[in-house]
Amino acid sequence: MPSAIEQIVDVYVRLKNRRGLDELMMHRQRLAVDLKSRSGYDFSLPIGQIDEEIAIIEAGLSRLKSGDIAATDDGRPV
Repeated sequence: MPSAIEQIVDVYVRLKNRRGLDELMMHRQRLAVDLKSRSGYDFSLPIGQIDEEIAIIEAGLSRLKSGDIAATDDGRPV
């Protein structure tokens, strides 16, 4: 079962919503910068999760750019 972020990115790609993906990316990047600048607690787990989400968003942006929008939720062609 795809994660929530994978489902969100998939919908944005299918709707060709580049702006939504860009905003999602900027939000995750801000979170990563904020967490990486903090000290006093081990933030490696949430930072790792955010880095994974950024990679998923980047893949969605690539799919959108390449025009690969005809995919189902499990990645199979329609």
